[in-house]
Amino acid sequence: MTRIIAGTARGRQLKVPKSGTRPTSDRVRESIFSSLDHLLGSWDGLGVLDLYAGTGAFAFEALSRGATRAVTIESDSGACATIRENVTHTGLSADVVRADVSSWIDHQQGRGFDVVFLDPPYDVGTVSLSTVLAQLALGCLLNDGAVVVVEYPSRSAAPTFPIGFGEVTDRRFGDTSVSRAVWYVSGNPN
Repeated sequence: MTRIIAGTARGRQLKVPKSGTRPTSDRVRESIFSSLDHLLGSWDGLGVLDLYAGTGAFAFEALSRGATRAVTIESDSGACATIRENVTHTGLSADVVRADVSSWIDHQQGRGFDVVFLDPPYDVGTVSLSTVLAQLALGCLLNDGAVVVVEYPSRSAAPTFPIGFGEVTDRRFGDTSVSRAVWYVSGNPN
């Protein structure tokens, strides 16, 4: 069971695709959002990008907490259908885009986001994640001070955040690891 943890839609269950996704546990999501609440102070007015969205749980959690907009990117048609069902079920408005993450980023310009989640299937390797992080940095998709959160298997090396990211933190939850970094347009966190 996947549910929204806090905010206006607290407790609402999210539908999960029958196959092809690996939803983040409520425990891990709760820890991620707790640290983001502390770092951000407020979700009000923020734009969120949920890459490899699966159920859209990260986007819905952010919207429930006050984010203004959320865009979900998912390549699987069944998962996109599930996200659309979750939009209807939760009453939270997220844009659902069916696309390959890397290709979608390459075709975007100037749509700044404040928080980006990358929660790919575990068969997406560290090199691919590092490439997507570089694309985000080069593609003008991140507002100054944007926070990027990456989930990956603990047995893998952490993805590499390119120049421009600072305040990198890593945390392990059993088989799951989470890295977080802050983007600075100037490339300097000071």
